[in-house]
Amino acid sequence: MKKNVLALSVASALSIFAAQQARAAGFALYEQGISGMGNAYAGAAAVAEDATTVWWNPAGMSRLPKGMHASVGVAAIAPSWKFHDNGSTVGTASNPAKTGNGGDAGDTAYVPSAFFAMDLNPVWNFGLGISVPFGLKTEYDPNWIGRFQGIKSEVQTVNINPAVSYKVSDALSLGFGVNYQRGKIDILTGVNLGPAALPASAGLEAQNQVNLDGDAWGFNMGALFNVGPATRVGVHYRSSLDYKLDGNTQFFGVPAPFSASPTLQNGNIKFDLKTPDNLAVAVAHRMNDKLELLGDFTWWHWSKIKSIPIVRTDGPISGATLSTLNFNFDDSYRVSVGANYKLSQPWTLKAGLAFDQTPVPNAESRTVRLPDSDRYWLSFGAKYQASPKDAVDVGYTYIKAKDADINNIQNNPAALQFNGNVVGTYKASVNVFGLQYQHTF
Repeated sequence: MKKNVLALSVASALSIFAAQQARAAGFALYEQGISGMGNAYAGAAAVAEDATTVWWNPAGMSRLPKGMHASVGVAAIAPSWKFHDNGSTVGTASNPAKTGNGGDAGDTAYVPSAFFAMDLNPVWNFGLGISVPFGLKTEYDPNWIGRFQGIKSEVQTVNINPAVSYKVSDALSLGFGVNYQRGKIDILTGVNLGPAALPASAGLEAQNQVNLDGDAWGFNMGALFNVGPATRVGVHYRSSLDYKLDGNTQFFGVPAPFSASPTLQNGNIKFDLKTPDNLAVAVAHRMNDKLELLGDFTWWHWSKIKSIPIVRTDGPISGATLSTLNFNFDDSYRVSVGANYKLSQPWTLKAGLAFDQTPVPNAESRTVRLPDSDRYWLSFGAKYQASPKDAVDVGYTYIKAKDADINNIQNNPAALQFNGNVVGTYKASVNVFGLQYQHTF
């Protein structure tokens, strides 16, 4: 891969899944604010330390001091991702000289976020979050051995999340939010024309571009419990989103003998996707005036995603499937632990560890668009309280992905002659740096 950049994102990214980045399992991103990065986002649904709680658990707004709170942040994500070939098979009668590994992934991406929260009265709070919950960009060398399974995949999205919280009592708060997401998907794939009319078509290839965009609605809700004078438990649920995207497909470099083929015509398309919902349970326990311990368990409902067709909506073969994206996901989980240490009046130090399970069940289901694997997080960070109204958070995370084997013919043996079989191993690691400014009005 020349580039594997975490772009702005969406759950509609299924067709664009690519190499591992600093994201949660599958195609989710965890960089929803930076204040939790230093803890590997452990206890995020229970901490409620600033306006980023709008995303992690809107019930936490009831814990914020009176007034208006604003947080703006950005994460710089620098991945390294390499494919190592181990016996891949090129598509039948394709160009035998195009057998590269695709290059090294390693382009830096920037993921922004902004959150706002305020009290309306002693029991009601309002908040608004704008962030990037899903997404990626992947670009292999166009001559690589797996080009018929994917060359370039890119997702851009934004999530807008207004929310309210209600303080039932000193021991219980509830929160609810509405989510609007807008997403854009672009995919480039090689097309093997070699098997179509051998031997005359041997070595002939083209490219197919897919462009889609659309929007979806969802919700999130949570509860925050004080189970003791030093312990809080947060529970948070974020719903699935039902995406219906429309767009067009174009073919490039089609040789004249194939120009009249109905399957190689430009036209309009659609793509439907239901993203996974998730449920998080988190705890924050203050050991003493200096030390706070954090923990988190999050379950992801990835198993609802098996295979998704891209369907033509006009032309002579309207209703036909342009291509099908097969993932065969399982449900997965993420577990994290962390700590905050009050070093001095202005300084708080943070640290955390996390294990993030992949939803990809095996090498046969792993795709070049999402060679995802289990990953391990090691995080550090600090908060500097510059004044009673101003604070700065910095965070760093190192993510090591487990080596991921791939043996993929797109779960379609009949397509082997066209797509080839990608066999090998992906190796990945990621460095993430984050900066956030908080202000209270």
